[in-house]
Amino acid sequence: MSAVLRDSGAAQVARRRLSPWLHPAAKPLLFALCLLPFGWLLYGAVANTLGANPAEALIRATGDWVLRFLCITLAVTPLRVWAQQPALARFRRMLGLFAFFYALLHFLSYAWLDMSLDLATIAKDIPKRPFALVGFLALLLMIPLAATSFNRAIKALGAARWQALHRLVYAVVLLGLLHFFWMKAAKNHFGEVAIYAVVIAVLLGWRLQRRLRTTT
Repeated sequence: MSAVLRDSGAAQVARRRLSPWLHPAAKPLLFALCLLPFGWLLYGAVANTLGANPAEALIRATGDWVLRFLCITLAVTPLRVWAQQPALARFRRMLGLFAFFYALLHFLSYAWLDMSLDLATIAKDIPKRPFALVGFLALLLMIPLAATSFNRAIKALGAARWQALHRLVYAVVLLGLLHFFWMKAAKNHFGEVAIYAVVIAVLLGWRLQRRLRTTT
């Protein structure tokens, strides 16, 4: 029995050496990296280095990071397959939760800095502006994803239902792209929108192609 345990332990050490993604420090390091944008924005707000309109800078920057984290989260599976690195899957949950974290910051920045946390005004403002309504819908769809991003939720829902629920992320990223497009359209800035559109098209197109391949 002790020999089996030693062999098992040796195999785990060998796998960690072969794949840096399995190193015990990998997740804490990723967590710290994901917090860097928040730290930078917090420092900017305290040190007053966010420019002439700090409120707008915070709202725009947090929104940008939502879309970035959504794209990074969706990129995990293709990278895992292409690079033959199954251990990358262990970071997907954390990246998705950080997308939700920055989405909450984005909404709170708008609600606090633009609307002074006046719930009645917020409730009237969101339906009036299509880009705000689309962004708010994306946030609402992220709530069940964040709430079920735990092992107990997977067991409670069952793997099939859990996977079906988490396909909502595709709707979330498309709504996020539409929200971003309408924000940039007001100033005729479409360069960044085009980049995100291409990245999202590749990530979703890869999934569609793979699904069609498995059903034929």
